[in-house]
Amino acid sequence: MATTKAASLTQNSKFAAQNSLLPPVLTFLLGVALWEGVVRVFSVPLYLLPAPSGIVSTFLSQPGYLVRIGLYTFGEALSGFLIGCTLGSLLAAVCVRFRALAEGLVPFSIASNAVPIVALSPLLGVWLGSTTAASKIGVVAIMTLFPTLVNVYKGLMSPHPDAFQLMRSYAARQREVFLKLRLPAALPYLFNALKICSTLSMIGAVVAEFFGGTQNALGVYIKSQAGILRLREAWSGILMACLLGIAFYLIIVALERVLMPWHVSFRRDRA
Repeated sequence: MATTKAASLTQNSKFAAQNSLLPPVLTFLLGVALWEGVVRVFSVPLYLLPAPSGIVSTFLSQPGYLVRIGLYTFGEALSGFLIGCTLGSLLAAVCVRFRALAEGLVPFSIASNAVPIVALSPLLGVWLGSTTAASKIGVVAIMTLFPTLVNVYKGLMSPHPDAFQLMRSYAARQREVFLKLRLPAALPYLFNALKICSTLSMIGAVVAEFFGGTQNALGVYIKSQAGILRLREAWSGILMACLLGIAFYLIIVALERVLMPWHVSFRRDRA
């Protein structure tokens, strides 16, 4: 009986997962088909918008080179992601301990999201070197630091006051309250920030490379190819960036499921 119930739950989980993937996949395929049809029916010039079939063909003609320059840019994105998210999480923990710091830093973090990346990239290029990886890592670190700080701080402050009162009634120390109450409550917020920052990091690295970088960088490749109207090559570089960003996001989602199997959203999927 228990085995039959477990098998039924597994089948229901797989069916729910397939159903959740179906709408975005269909929407993507419909969008690509519409794009291909518009280009062919209206004979859109190649220098304006190439067809998806041409982009994929160009991508498949040089996959090794695109993967190589894509991984170089992804390395910059990953480094900035790790620095920004780590600093954001640590600052959030400090803000919980020192509320006066939180009152000044958290509103500033929210306001900083209004600063466009195109304004930061040239400045960091001057300070850290326009052709060095450090300037790109710096841009990504800044982009990911503040969303992580805001989300993790909100998660650390999210437990109900009654829960804190219960911990105090057991004479729990601040460290125990943090590890056993605040940290588990903040994990969903942390992973939400990591998923947001996983896509932001790739965007930040590519855009930062538009303002200078080595020849083996994906952003430099996209900009140079677009500058001479080789749009199929430019779009193939964009496709490479998209694939890396999606892969990074899916890795974070997989880690979330491994480290937080107890979360209500995953229990609902298995129900």
